[in-house]
Amino acid sequence: MPALLLIVFVDLIGFGIVLPLQPFYAQAFGASPGTVTLVAASYTAAQFAFAPVWGRVSDRIGRKPVLLATSFGSCLAYLWLAQTDSLTGLFLARAFGGIMAGNIGVAHAYVADLVGADRRAGAMGRVGAAAGLGFVVGPAIGGLLAGPDPLQADFVLPFVVAAAAAALAFGLAAILLRESASGGQLARARSNPGRRVWRRIREAEVAPLLLLVFSTPFVFAGIETVFALWSEARFGWGPTRNGYMYTFMGAVAVLVQGAAVGPITRRAGERLTVAAGMSAVMAGCLVMPVASGTATVMLGLGLIVGGVSVCGPSLSSLISQQARPHERGALLGVSQSSGGLGRILGPALSGSIFAGLGHDWPFLLGAATMLAAASLAIGLAFRHR
Repeated sequence: MPALLLIVFVDLIGFGIVLPLQPFYAQAFGASPGTVTLVAASYTAAQFAFAPVWGRVSDRIGRKPVLLATSFGSCLAYLWLAQTDSLTGLFLARAFGGIMAGNIGVAHAYVADLVGADRRAGAMGRVGAAAGLGFVVGPAIGGLLAGPDPLQADFVLPFVVAAAAAALAFGLAAILLRESASGGQLARARSNPGRRVWRRIREAEVAPLLLLVFSTPFVFAGIETVFALWSEARFGWGPTRNGYMYTFMGAVAVLVQGAAVGPITRRAGERLTVAAGMSAVMAGCLVMPVASGTATVMLGLGLIVGGVSVCGPSLSSLISQQARPHERGALLGVSQSSGGLGRILGPALSGSIFAGLGHDWPFLLGAATMLAAASLAIGLAFRHR
């Protein structure tokens, strides 16, 4: 576990470096607000398509080889991003990066291999905290290296640094990571037809969980993608100020996932924790349209990120409990794919709403979506009890 946490931390530094710069990089190639969000959608579309693939492959050959391959691929994706000279190249580079980012389900399967069901949500929360800590460091680095002026930003150096972080994650995985799946587990996976996993997905307990997995990324990715455009329109903030806000979001994720998820889920159970988290996201979405400055923006973002941070590990834990050991990678990969679908549709829809209806409407859409999802989560919690 400690080795995995270190690798996830380093890998997410690279992702965090790119995130606050991506909208301004796309605008440098003449992209409209709607096209900016489609660039983000290309990343998540590729992630959506390949998360089940990586999960299934990890069931058959092991978690470590997949984590090594995807870390190396991420390094190449950032180098491609640094040298691209067209909007088409930007789309392709981000799509390739998304393919490599489909490994999150594999990391969760690694945790599920090592940790019992009663402690799994807390352990997955610590993985999320490691990712969040990388997200704290990454956007600050990206914002500082790019500079405060979006018209004169240096994009090449931050992307090269992101590639170096991915290369370091590859080296750490090669040296420190041990295989978590047993030989018998891998043998059973190789003899297990893929259709059995899809049959399990259709079971009554799994399908509603996958719908909930879809809902929070749908809302959060839409907000995350348009936030830099929203803050520029509302307050005139540039890359540096937005980098600090993304850093704040990462800090909240670290605190909640690292310290709160385990105790909360042990006391209330994963299902009620999910319902509470979605209610917090809804409240944060309602704060943002009335935000008057930095303090209220931080309040709204804190509620949104805090709610998302308790939902993710709790849902992953619940879904892992529905899978047999030799199916964990595949089922958690499908779970990540459900989240990826939310990350595709959320940015695409929020960008269109931002451009067509006004910059506050993505938050109002998020609040309505979370109201419906929280109602479903509450129903599942009481039905289970």
